[in-house]
Amino acid sequence: MFSERFFRRVLALASKEATHVRRDPRSLYLALGMPLIMILLFGFGVSFDREALPLVVVDQDQTEAAQRLEQALVAANEFRVVGRAQELEQAEAMFRRGAAEAALVIPVGFAQRLGRGDAVAQLLVDGSDPSGAQTALSRADALVRVAGAKLEAAARPESPIEARVWTRFNPTNLSAWFLVPGLVALILSMVTVMLTSLTIAREWERGSMEQLFATPVGRLEIILGKLLPYLGIGILQLLLVLLASRYVFHVPLRGSLALLGALSLLFLIGMLGQGLLLSIATKSQMLATQAGIMTTMLPSMLLSGFMYPIENMPRALQLISAAIPARYFIDALRGILLKGNGLAELWPQALCLLGFALLMLVASAAAFVRRLA
Repeated sequence: MFSERFFRRVLALASKEATHVRRDPRSLYLALGMPLIMILLFGFGVSFDREALPLVVVDQDQTEAAQRLEQALVAANEFRVVGRAQELEQAEAMFRRGAAEAALVIPVGFAQRLGRGDAVAQLLVDGSDPSGAQTALSRADALVRVAGAKLEAAARPESPIEARVWTRFNPTNLSAWFLVPGLVALILSMVTVMLTSLTIAREWERGSMEQLFATPVGRLEIILGKLLPYLGIGILQLLLVLLASRYVFHVPLRGSLALLGALSLLFLIGMLGQGLLLSIATKSQMLATQAGIMTTMLPSMLLSGFMYPIENMPRALQLISAAIPARYFIDALRGILLKGNGLAELWPQALCLLGFALLMLVASAAAFVRRLA
């Protein structure tokens, strides 16, 4: 199907496109510098990590068991006591002033009920900041489970139960380990689409499309020739952001590097093909740029599972997210980097990325019509 002449023509067109790239070094610097700047800005600027949440203690029991429960929350440096109160109204006043974000309420009779196995302590959180509230609840849940089991075991020595909590794949709960794989997909999708969305549109605006039509090459050869130089740039972008994630944010690589490279290559081809399709459809660099931003940044950020779980979205948005390639690339990155997953676990994502890449190449070749009008 593909002869030697086919590959020679593709390489000749790719060489021509690479020459255009070299003649515009500012675009090349932007293409390689923007991903690194973006991952550093997003990686350091967007963080869900909260250290030593301010805690007010309402100890109405005043017993040793109550003090040990308080110490269990403070000893892990997850909370820091900023005040004490006798009534809930005083703790609420501290919430209103912003002096505290959580309140530990230990009622009267806590120690006595601990011996019967039905002790209850309350943790109140400031819900005006959902991120802080969720962080406080998740941290306190693990700490209180362990502390409660130890206190109950001390009060009831015959109890054989001991609670231990261990977080798999991200033991220190660093938000960077969760965010960086999504950032890689977001940055690559935006930058690669922006690069190729200008190629065909630039030919139309410069009036050089007639020369391209006069050359004895087919539509697929033109598409592949336009894509190859930017695929090389995309691979360099991928290496830069992966190196930054490894050595700046210390995100591990627990899976296969070869599988990571193969899935990344499929994702890059698909996004580059999407940019070419937009360039062919709009024939305007400005329109292609706007369409590229609208079809990559917002869907990749909001509907791919980058920051918000897809399972929590309405059914209609879940169906829309199924058409977003960044969704499958993010799943693959998190699986390879954090969990050490292989192709046995990631073959659905690989098939979706392969299908999207083929669809974009075929659609771009079909949309490229060799006529001026």
